[in-house]
Amino acid sequence: MKFKFPAKNSSSSSSSIKSSSSSGSSSGRSRCVVVVVVVVVVEVVVLVVVAVVVVVEVVVVLVVVEVVVVEVIVVVVEVVVVVVVVVVVVRVVVVVVVGVGVGVGVGVVVVVVVVVVVVVVVVVVVVVVVVVVVEVVVVVVVVVVVVVVVVVVVVVVVVVVVVVVKQVDGK
Repeated sequence: MKFKFPAKNSSSSSSSIKSSSSSGSSSGRSRCVVVVVVVVVVEVVVLVVVAVVVVVEVVVVLVVVEVVVVEVIVVVVEVVVVVVVVVVVVRVVVVVVVGVGVGVGVGVVVVVVVVVVVVVVVVVVVVVVVVVVVEVVVVVVVVVVVVVVVVVVVVVVVVVVVVVVKQVDGK
């Protein structure tokens, strides 16, 4: 078997090689541009997802703090209720054992304690309601912001990919 090499001055074979290599390099560059754009887009999406996760974690921490505060308030109210019950029992015992005169003085103390407890309970309920409303508003705002950011990122990514693909196809 013998191999035949083309003549050195043959222009047809060299021009076809040059044209194919030049078109290959431009398509290679186009592919690189597309890959770089896709990688950047993926990185941006990952950053947005991480930001969303951080925001959700912050909201969860706020909810946990709110639950702890509500539990502390409930414990305080329970302690106050126990104190009122003890005062009422002491009053009844004093009235039964000592007599009505001393019982009247204890009764005034009981009325004052009951009024204070009612005021404290009302204030606690108002504070809890305000905290819950604020928490709900914060969660709704965070969810809306996250959704808007995700939609904007998706739209930007789609636009960038479409523009790059059109430019690559145009070349």
